Order: sequence, then C-alpha cells, then structure tokens
Amino acid sequence: MHLVDQIKAKARQNLQTVVLPEGYDDRMVQAAGQIVKDGLAKVVLLGNPATLGTKAQELGASLDGVTLLDPKSAPKLEQYIDELVELRKKKGLSREAAKELLTGDDNLYFGAMMVRMGDAGGAVAGAYNTTGDVLRAAFQVVGTAPGMKTVSSVFLMVTKTPEFGENGTLLFADCAVNPNPDAQALAEIAVATARSCKSFLGVEARVGMLSFSTKGSAKHEDVDKVLKALEIAKGMDPALQIDGELQADAALLPKVGAKKAPGSPVAGKANTIIFPTLDAGNIGYKLVERLAGAEAVGPIIQGLAKPVNDLSRGCSVEDIISVSAITAVQAQA
Repeated sequence: MHLVDQIKAKARQNLQTVVLPEGYDDRMVQAAGQIVKDGLAKVVLLGNPATLGTKAQELGASLDGVTLLDPKSAPKLEQYIDELVELRKKKGLSREAAKELLTGDDNLYFGAMMVRMGDAGGAVAGAYNTTGDVLRAAFQVVGTAPGMKTVSSVFLMVTKTPEFGENGTLLFADCAVNPNPDAQALAEIAVATARSCKSFLGVEARVGMLSFSTKGSAKHEDVDKVLKALEIAKGMDPALQIDGELQADAALLPKVGAKKAPGSPVAGKANTIIFPTLDAGNIGYKLVERLAGAEAVGPIIQGLAKPVNDLSRGCSVEDIISVSAITAVQAQA
C-alpha cells in the first residue's frame, strides 16, 4: 500500500476534526466534501454558509456532511477573543485588535484558535495564503509543543530502494523552515522528527545527525554544532536512538556505517535524517526526489502543540485531501 494510502487508512481509524480556514478558495470547497466522503476527517469549512453553498453549486462540489462556520457570527467568537487577548496580553493586544484578527478575511487566526481550544484537531491552510502568514498565526495562537521553541518541517521520502530506512521510506528534516538552526533548535528538530516517525510510520526513529564529518573525521565549528545538538537531544529524550555526527553514507549504508562508526546504534540503518542547515536539507531532498525518482510527501509542519499544516499555493484538490489526512493522523497523537 502506498504511504499516503496508509496514512489515509490510519486517519479513518480515529476520526478527527480538521478546519479549513480558506473557504474563499475554490480548491478548499472542492476538497472539503471529498474529505468527508472519503471518511478521512470531520471538516469545518470557514466562511459565510450561503456564499459557500453557492460556490459549491457553481463548482459542482458537494458539501454534504461539512460544517460551515462564519467566524464573524460564530457562537464562540467572544470566548475566542477573550483567549486571544489573554494569550497576547504581553504584546498589549486590545479586544478590538483581537476581534479584527479573528474575523479578518483570511480566517487564519480563527482556524488556529479552533485548534487551540480543542474545537478542531488540526488546521490546513496555504492554498491562498503565504507560508509566513499560516505559520505566524499557528505560532502565535497554537504555540509550540511542551519543551520546544522551534517549529520545523519534515518530508516523508518514499524511495524505490527498500533497503533504505523503513522499506524505502525515510524522514528528512528540516527542509523548509529554519535556515541555520543553532544547536538547541537542531536538537528540537531531531526530537520532533523522531516523534513524526513514530506517528506516520509506526516505528521507533533511528536518527542520524548529518554532517560532512563522521565521528571526528573533520574538525570545524559546524561539526561542533551537530555534536552539541546531539547531546541536547539525548537530554530531551534519553530513550531516543540517535547518533552523530555522521556523513550521509555512514548514516544509510550498513558497510560504511560499520566502518566509519562501529558500534553505533544508528549508523548504516538510519530512517530519520536531520540536516544541519536548510541549505543542506532543501538541496538534499530535491536531489533525492529528482535524481532517485523518490516521492516527497510534505512539507509537514512539526513542533507545534497541535497540528497546523501549510500547503503550496499551487496545490491541487488531491494535495489538500492528502495533507488533511496527514493532519488528522498528527491530531491522533
């Protein structure tokens, strides 16, 4: 079974509620009903119900089973305003400003507040809005997971080489968010990605912290950063199977791993790859995708207290459906 199909099957086992803030985007309207029809999640589509109904008719889309909610007249709006004012009181946010954020045209803050307050398990946006806008609302309202300050991304890399990772599937992070994470951030990315591995693949992560050096073969401040991140990550999760610094071949190939890092619990069999910078991560995943013909599922946002995922503005309806299933699985954790 394809990985995305496996994720969809898992989503169906424990149905979660996903909010789609961008009801003003045709693709969101088309996806909403299909998500419900496919049994992947309960869906709340934000926008004026009459407008959404008319748009659905024009598109030939069904909204059967979809909850339509207008933030401007939502029963919990005052409660959400109170929560946002309290949340942002150190920033001096007034009730008027909070209401403007929650009832603004993009619906991002309202969707994020639904997630924060438990009225939705997760949110999916970005078909219309930029990544910065989506993540800003998520970071300010949902916040980061306990013990973390770093929001990052992970790609599920489905390769054609079953001897790598878990039957050919690996997790790559961070490939989309943090340009040059320091040691603390890198450690948090490693721990968050290990949790994603368990959530999506159902197995314990074997985390390889990548570098251009393996076990002291080179000396450089960039290597030192990876080593410091390794120690921080071990402190955050003592049970985590993690090792570094490792070159990519030492992390992935058993013979190379045994030679360069004998006795390592991870070398030669890593299923979770942590890149030291966004340069390395972004270049790495695109090379594997294009040269090796791998499928890159993501980016999936991690490190938040509750799931909010960002789409490409060029996404398809099927992309929205798949990311909603991914978000629903994250919400099960």
